[in-house]
Amino acid sequence: MTIAITGATGQLGRLVIEHLKTRVSPSQLRALARTPAKASDLGIEAHAADYDQPQTLAAALAGVDTLLLISSSEVGRRAVQHRHAIDAARTAGVRRIVYTSLLRADTSALSLAGEHRETEQMLKDSGLAWTILRNGWYTENYMGSVVGALAGGALVGSAGQGRIASAARADYAEAAAVALTTAGHEGKTYELAGDAAYTLDDLAAEISRQSGLTIPYRNLPVADYAAILAGHGLPQGLAEAIAGWDADASRGALYDDGRQLSKLIGRPTTPMSESVAAALKA
Repeated sequence: MTIAITGATGQLGRLVIEHLKTRVSPSQLRALARTPAKASDLGIEAHAADYDQPQTLAAALAGVDTLLLISSSEVGRRAVQHRHAIDAARTAGVRRIVYTSLLRADTSALSLAGEHRETEQMLKDSGLAWTILRNGWYTENYMGSVVGALAGGALVGSAGQGRIASAARADYAEAAAVALTTAGHEGKTYELAGDAAYTLDDLAAEISRQSGLTIPYRNLPVADYAAILAGHGLPQGLAEAIAGWDADASRGALYDDGRQLSKLIGRPTTPMSESVAAALKA
C-alpha cells in the first residue's frame, strides 16, 4: 500500500509524515509538493504535484492506494484545487481519500466552511472511499499572539467569552496518521477538537502565569481588532477575516466537547498550557 500526502512540505504535512514513519515503512509513503526539492529532508519519495496543474497530480498519484488530501492554503481557490486533486485521484486509481476539513463544516458560520462543504460533497460524489477529518482550531493559531501580548501588555481579540476547543497541530497530524493506517474509518466523518476548551481570558491568564507579567485580555469590536492586525502588516482582507473568525468564536464556532480527537489518537490532546510554554520558549 502506498500513501500519498499533499502539502507534504507544509506544517501539518511534515508532522503527518513523521507520525506515519512510525507506523509504516517510509518506502510506502510519497510526498506531493509543488517543489519536491523542499521535501528532500523528509526521507521519503517526493513527486511534483501542483493543484493548479492537474497533469502533475495524475502522474504523482500513479500507484497510490490512499491519498491524504490536506486542504489547500489558498482560501477562495480551494474548491477548484481540491476538485483537480479528486479527479486526478480517480483517474490514477486511488482507492481512498482522507481529507482535512473544518470542525462542523456542514453547519459552521466560519467563512472558511463553504469550500470545505463543497469538497466534502465532491468526495461523497466521487465514487472513491473517503474519510473526513473535520479539524478544529489549531492552538498555534493563537500562539503567534503571545509575543505581541508581552510587548503590548495585553492580549487582544474579538472572541468575547467564546470557548475555544483547540488542539495542537501535532494532535491533528497524529489523527490523520491513525486514519490512514488503521481499519474502520471509511465513510466516517470525525469532528476533531481539543479536550479542554478555554476563553481568551483563560489564555491571557496562562500567559501571565508563565511569563510572570500581568497580561489581561482586551475584547475589541471586530473593526478595531482588524485595524490592529492590519497595522501590524497583515493584508486588510486577512486582518478582517481573522477578526471575523474571532467574532464567530464568541458565538461558539470553535467549541466542541465530543472528544473524538483524543479517542482517535488514544491519548489526551495537548493542553493549551504546553503550547504557551513552547511559544514563550521560542
